[in-house]
Amino acid sequence: MNILYCGDTNMKRGLLISILSLTRQVKEPLNIYILTAFMQNGDQKYYPLSQQTATELDVLVQTTNPENHVTLIDVTALVATAPPTANLDTIFTPCCMLRLYADQVTELPAKLLYLDTDVICRLNCQPFYHQNLTGLELAGALDHYGRWFFHQNWDRFDYLNSGILLLNLAEIRRTGLFARCRVMCQTQRMFMPDQSALNKLVTHKRLLPRRYNEQRRLQGNTVFQHFTTSFRFFPWLHTLTVKPWQVDEMHSKLKLHEYDDILNDYQKLIVTL
Repeated sequence: MNILYCGDTNMKRGLLISILSLTRQVKEPLNIYILTAFMQNGDQKYYPLSQQTATELDVLVQTTNPENHVTLIDVTALVATAPPTANLDTIFTPCCMLRLYADQVTELPAKLLYLDTDVICRLNCQPFYHQNLTGLELAGALDHYGRWFFHQNWDRFDYLNSGILLLNLAEIRRTGLFARCRVMCQTQRMFMPDQSALNKLVTHKRLLPRRYNEQRRLQGNTVFQHFTTSFRFFPWLHTLTVKPWQVDEMHSKLKLHEYDDILNDYQKLIVTL
């Protein structure tokens, strides 16, 4: 199974938790690829994940299965040739757009499961990964809130959340989807730029059930839980953002103990990465 993560050195905590969850649920070999880069917006600098961290993760995943591997790929040069100029200073880190350079990375295989680093794999995801994507560029689940406000077709929900995407990279290379998204990020300022560009430009996609990208509350059949910002109405209307590495808040604010075994291991391991 081929997995893709993207980000800078700040991804370390979420990356460790997400990878730990995969090693518990996936019995086939995991080929985990991490795209990283140096990016800058004015005085704000984003530094690549270190090779040392990737090597330590590689050693870690092989304790579960010796055929597991973690590969770090620095795409700083690719980003420098076509930076997402119009979207470097949004409220989101520009490193979220690194996935849009994947088609240019020859080391990456034809099929990938892209995961944000605030995603935990809760159940076996192998049947999900091995679905047939012939003729499709990608598959994903609806954005929990965005589906109400953003549409490509006004007669149905069709706005995808980009935090969990099953990618047919061979088809994406053929259609030029990511190349067109990069141009859009260069020239047009957008809210959630990579997600907006993908939704605007994708032509062949599959909508997947909510259980493959649960963004609200844990359900009995949840395969992937994605810890995004949510709205809460009691005791007042407010937003709530809790990430998996915020262990105390996972317990106190979300009342969630589902992943305590993973989080216990995370707390022991993070000090060495």
